[in-house]
Amino acid sequence: MTDGQFERIEEALPEVDGRGRPYENHRKVVNGIFWVLRSGAPWRDLPERYGSWKTVYDRFRRWAEDGTLQSVARKLQGELDAEGYIDWEQFNVDSTTIRASRSAAGGPLGVKKGTEPAEKTAE
Repeated sequence: MTDGQFERIEEALPEVDGRGRPYENHRKVVNGIFWVLRSGAPWRDLPERYGSWKTVYDRFRRWAEDGTLQSVARKLQGELDAEGYIDWEQFNVDSTTIRASRSAAGGPLGVKKGTEPAEKTAE
């Protein structure tokens, strides 16, 4: 993440109050979160340059639960829209990439695949 990119989101991140254990740098943690989300790797495989995987994971969970990530996204969306970087004509969701459950596709509810009893044949 560049200096300019981090400056855009820095004020939306929570303040560090200085109590307790020294707080890991927000920028390092955000880069770690992006690395995991982009790579699809497990949290434990996070490279050491981003700090402890547990710290990065805990911060991600906390920010997801308390709405910090949502406020960062809203702030960025507002700024980028005001600057003309968002083309709302191109904004869509392709539902063919979203996997539905078997029951949503008309399959039986509460029945696991492969658990049906074998049919008996009359001999």
